[in-house]
Amino acid sequence: MSIMVHITYTGENGNARKFAEEMIASGTVDDIRAEEGNLQYEYFFPMEDEESVLLMDAWKDQRSIDIHHASPMMGKIMELREKYHLHMKVERFLSDDSGIPEKDKKFIQN
Repeated sequence: MSIMVHITYTGENGNARKFAEEMIASGTVDDIRAEEGNLQYEYFFPMEDEESVLLMDAWKDQRSIDIHHASPMMGKIMELREKYHLHMKVERFLSDDSGIPEKDKKFIQN
């Protein structure tokens, strides 16, 4: 069972986007993606909210998240959050690993 974490970063004056850009430019995103157990680490920008950025962050299991949280990487991330004065909304989802039900597949265009 994998764990997906959605973190919405919100700031002012484009700071959420600047945060994501610095995370990428500094190589921190690549370092996180290379961590054992990381399945996804991607930023998305809501069309109707220029002051927010959505991070979709997926991990193999809770142990992988715990190791990530204990790593020096978290210090870098927290420094950048403070630098850009960001607020966070966090949602967490667990995969059910059962796949897409057959009755729902007819709504998926391939």
